[in-house]
Amino acid sequence: MHSTTCSTVNSPFHHHLNHRSNIRNSNFRLRAKSSILIPKQDTRLKEPFSDSISRRLILLRHAESSWEHPSLRDHDRPLSKSGKEDAVKVSLKLQQLGWIPELILSSDAARTKETLKIMQEQVQELLDAEVHFVSSFYSIAAMDGQTADHLQKVICKYSRDEMLTVM
Repeated sequence: MHSTTCSTVNSPFHHHLNHRSNIRNSNFRLRAKSSILIPKQDTRLKEPFSDSISRRLILLRHAESSWEHPSLRDHDRPLSKSGKEDAVKVSLKLQQLGWIPELILSSDAARTKETLKIMQEQVQELLDAEVHFVSSFYSIAAMDGQTADHLQKVICKYSRDEMLTVM
């Protein structure tokens, strides 16, 4: 049984992010071809959520997949050469920011597992994270409007109070 307090919080920030976007608003910026949202200011929840636990949630899409073998099922596609290079870069960026997750929740698709493996080879601290491959992440992503609710439920299922950074 986990001791985490999980409550529904409606985020005031709803964006549809394209990986090539350059989004700027008062709270976040996303650089072109970047996979990391970087807060410009402290965005932790204030009252009335004082009894809730503030967590940093890193949403990271797998690196670019390869289409070298078009007969492979989508779920089984590996990373491209560029995708492998990007996985290295993003892992080093997370390390530079000090954003090393204690909990990693990932789809069980081949390319997401490969992305994580490359990241762990580059940044050894990522090996200390508790990792769960959640098969529903692959299928639920295609169901418009259900992803955020499902993600919150999975985070509540696997997280504990001491896990402050989740990816």
